[in-house]
Amino acid sequence: MKLAASNIALPAYDHGEELKLLPGMGLAGVEVAPSRVWQDTWHGLSPKSVESYRQEVEQAGLSIIGLHSLFYDQPELGLFSDSETRRLTLNFMVHLSKLCRDLGGKTLIYGGGRWRRDLPLEDAFTETIDFFNDLIPRIKDHGTVFCFEPLGPSDSDFINSVQDSIHLVEQVNHPSLRVQLDAKALVTNNEMTPEIFQAAAPHLIHVHTNEPDLGILGSSGQVNNHKMSKLLRDISYDGYVSIEQKMIGEEAPLDALRQSASVLKECFG
Repeated sequence: MKLAASNIALPAYDHGEELKLLPGMGLAGVEVAPSRVWQDTWHGLSPKSVESYRQEVEQAGLSIIGLHSLFYDQPELGLFSDSETRRLTLNFMVHLSKLCRDLGGKTLIYGGGRWRRDLPLEDAFTETIDFFNDLIPRIKDHGTVFCFEPLGPSDSDFINSVQDSIHLVEQVNHPSLRVQLDAKALVTNNEMTPEIFQAAAPHLIHVHTNEPDLGILGSSGQVNNHKMSKLLRDISYDGYVSIEQKMIGEEAPLDALRQSASVLKECFG
């Protein structure tokens, strides 16, 4: 397995010096939250600024593996809304897919922007399938892949399990939509099991390891990274495992990330 970390653990908008130290922690990749790089992730990007960030990451000896935290600075967008919001959301996701491609990444992890509220679950699946049937023709040449992040019920009321994610992937039936696993959600949903990992295996492309509060790996005692590693090895997963950790300590944020990277190497390296 390949090891990575999200840039949400690093200072916002300027973390070039911190990037240079990540390979020394055993990390090979960076997962990008766009709002951690640009203050306006839609209209505020220029080709020059995108290429500059890619070069900064690659010159540090790292690869950009993809994007997450997609809607952080666009909270008005998302599924299950009026037709104009749907149109804007579709355009924004095409934009993010291009951004991911231009950064050299592949995966886009879809977390927020999907509360269905009073919409029946079956109708929510139907709307989402229709949405991706509209999206995929516009991104299929980018070489990118979207994944719905299974989340606990306090974080979303749609795609609350790996099984939900698999069901959607099988219904859409296109390589531009695949499955991602998230450690804290696996624990919340009681899905840290061989059966779930076996079911996910044919579709699995990305993994987050994290804590319920996005703190230092192992700090809560709730997520068993050794067990998760074994379950991934049992299905011969060889993709990225990415630390999803918030920035801890403004003066020396790499101290906390270094602790998590040590756990990551011990369990998944």
